Amino acid sequence: MIRYLSLLVLAACSAGTPHFRDVPATRVAVNGSVFDVRVRGELAEAVRINMQFAPRLGPIRDRAALAMAQVSGCPILDVLGDAAVTVGVLGCDREMAERLLLTAISRPNYECVDTGVFDDIGGDYGYQVFECTPY
Repeated sequence: MIRYLSLLVLAACSAGTPHFRDVPATRVAVNGSVFDVRVRGELAEAVRINMQFAPRLGPIRDRAALAMAQVSGCPILDVLGDAAVTVGVLGCDREMAERLLLTAISRPNYECVDTGVFDDIGGDYGYQVFECTPY
């Protein structure tokens, strides 16, 4: 009974907030933080799913923005939230085929490289690993 309850609690942790609940997640790792990223309309959500000791919003916010940009293909204009769940405002119009870029508030200050590593967690699930460095 306890085993099933703990599985249910763990499954609910990355289910997404109500606005993103029906959207499938893309798992992305950025500099030691692993996120389930969902995109709906002009917003993206990054739910941090790995445990980290005393995470501060500053570094997590930047990593979440990078993860949301990787999944959406759009620059991120702003990120709100906490060290567990962040929501980003996308800087492109996802409804238009050309992805019309909107004016970004600031340039991204990180460059991300796909490491070519796919971290397989079993059961046809896994995530792509990125290494990001400031520039």
